[in-house]
Amino acid sequence: MPIPPIITRPSAKDLGDGFVVRRVLPMIERRRVGPFVFLDEMGPVTLPAGQGLDVRPHPHIGLSTVTYLFSGAIEHKDTLATHQVIRPGDVNLMTAGRGIVHSERSPAPRDGQTLHGLQYWMALPQALEEIEPAFEHTPGARLPRWSEANVAATLVMGTHGQHRSPVTTYMPTLVLDLAFGAGGTFTAGEEGMELGVYVISGTAEVSGVHVESGTLASLDGQAVIAAASPARVVAFGGAPLDGDRRLWWNFVSSRIERIEQAKHAYASGAMGLPPGETEFIPLPP
Repeated sequence: MPIPPIITRPSAKDLGDGFVVRRVLPMIERRRVGPFVFLDEMGPVTLPAGQGLDVRPHPHIGLSTVTYLFSGAIEHKDTLATHQVIRPGDVNLMTAGRGIVHSERSPAPRDGQTLHGLQYWMALPQALEEIEPAFEHTPGARLPRWSEANVAATLVMGTHGQHRSPVTTYMPTLVLDLAFGAGGTFTAGEEGMELGVYVISGTAEVSGVHVESGTLASLDGQAVIAAASPARVVAFGGAPLDGDRRLWWNFVSSRIERIEQAKHAYASGAMGLPPGETEFIPLPP
């Protein structure tokens, strides 16, 4: 008999500058899903006119971050001198590797946009944890899109059937954005994969288990996802990680001593700041 999915609900977290998100991963019941060790849902929130998102420069090691928006825009700057605005449907992939510092802010004009999106963290394979940092922006128009069984699908990362996303992956990885019409069904994942199904809006059935909005269903292998009424769902996952990972603040590593090195490097200023940035989020105590 198939093992039913683990059902978890996110907790509210402040990113450090007053911006509250829903923390979907990690949870006590499920620490990771494939390479994904972290997932936040941002919003939907209407930012006051004249204000906006202002996540000051902060560091990462040992991971890739994936930012994907449903509405609004975020301006990204990093120590590679990247300056990129991401808009709905685009993908920002930032690979920290041996270390990077970046900021995330609302671009001008700050006219009261509604911001809604997801940010994933993927641990890098142990052999690639110290690769050179890199940044990759993929416009939404380059992502595979198709419809089947009353579901409009977008392949954000990885492969599904004959479809392949152009976004770089470092191990078998899958991210799907699925818009269900009434009665829609979709089969995601495959044997040997760890899979997460997060319901953004509406409700869905995941392998026969009812899943409400703002809820994660995680399982091993393949899942049949169905929705009796319109729903927005993301399915993500991949091959299991090659060993445990330590998470401390924004650092991910298979070695605790590497995290200690990163703490010192950031606190000393050795990791630098993005061009044009003069402030930063201090290292937590």
